[in-house]
Amino acid sequence: MASRKGGQFLPRQGNYADLLSYRKAMIIYDLTWRFCERFLDKRDRTVDQMVQAARSGKQNIIEGSKASVTSAGGEIRLTNVARASLEELLEDYRDFHRTRNCVLWPKDSKEALFARKLGTERAETYETYREFIETRPAEVVANIAICLIHQANYLLDRQIRRLEKDFSESGGVRGKPSRVRRNIREKPQS
Repeated sequence: MASRKGGQFLPRQGNYADLLSYRKAMIIYDLTWRFCERFLDKRDRTVDQMVQAARSGKQNIIEGSKASVTSAGGEIRLTNVARASLEELLEDYRDFHRTRNCVLWPKDSKEALFARKLGTERAETYETYREFIETRPAEVVANIAICLIHQANYLLDRQIRRLEKDFSESGGVRGKPSRVRRNIREKPQS
């Protein structure tokens, strides 16, 4: 993730497509949409809730990244909304397991380790998971989703900590104009 250092008053817009958290959230959205299509009754209100939580996770990363131009605080807030949306979705997948007496993969099970390893591929996209998502039973697909959400949440937690650190070090947008004026006054006149 790019730092805010460099002296620009308004930093260049963040490129959300380069963020690992965004790419992971996009996979989660695609997986969730297909999961709901395959395994849930379209009249079930949960379908809309899950798809919207997945969408909110992805879209708020975009919005936060674009808001970074004028508001580091806004970027932090929207990134936190993305994180909260994915946490809500995680609970929906856990509910799916619990209410259907499915087995939730232990963190260090061979299945979870396999899914997590797929998530470390550099060019990871939905295609990385397509075969598993479109051919495996609901229990397996939900477990894959849970692994992906944990990875995305980890990335978002790191991103939020970095944004907060950068914000506190720079004094935020409100502190920057006075620093710029002070630097201009302190520069020797030629």
